[in-house]
Amino acid sequence: MPPSEHLHWMYAGAFLMLGLCLLAQAIVGDEVWNRRSLRRYLWPGLGFLMGLLLWPAMVFPMRSTIHLLAHGAWAETMTLAGAAHLGLARGKLRSPYWRLTMPLALGVSGVAFLAHERNGWLYGRSSFVHHVCGWTLLAGAVFALAQIVQPRSLLVRTAFALTFVLLAVALFSTRDTAPIFGHISPGAGTPHR
Repeated sequence: MPPSEHLHWMYAGAFLMLGLCLLAQAIVGDEVWNRRSLRRYLWPGLGFLMGLLLWPAMVFPMRSTIHLLAHGAWAETMTLAGAAHLGLARGKLRSPYWRLTMPLALGVSGVAFLAHERNGWLYGRSSFVHHVCGWTLLAGAVFALAQIVQPRSLLVRTAFALTFVLLAVALFSTRDTAPIFGHISPGAGTPHR
């Protein structure tokens, strides 16, 4: 079984791609972005794929029930949000309420990140990263909701895209046990680099 940070790094790469796609779409605008039909499906498809790949990640490396529940909530909401946005991009879904699946997915993911980390911010690097990711996802949920209200705002769209880039940077820095800011709790285990 690979260490959990390997899964975090794979998702960090996917979040970085997702954030860069959203950032490019925010900069060039929907009209230019949607000229190629493949680009219209790029970020919703990536979100849907990430949700699907969370299902096996939910089952195999779990050490506790809270981890299983947290990863299950992420898998369900990411799959739902990706599928809903794919349906919106295709034109099969027409109700604007389907756009609420993205703030829901980010909000549930943020709460799950915070709930399944039972240690404080400075316990170790993994704890710090989980807290940073949880609060980043909750801020991203606010930006996703603001994007529904103000769909043409460049500032809101850029902030929404940068949420995923920041999440990727935080996940790339994940290690199981390593000091953060030169501090580590003695109960965290042996630090490694």
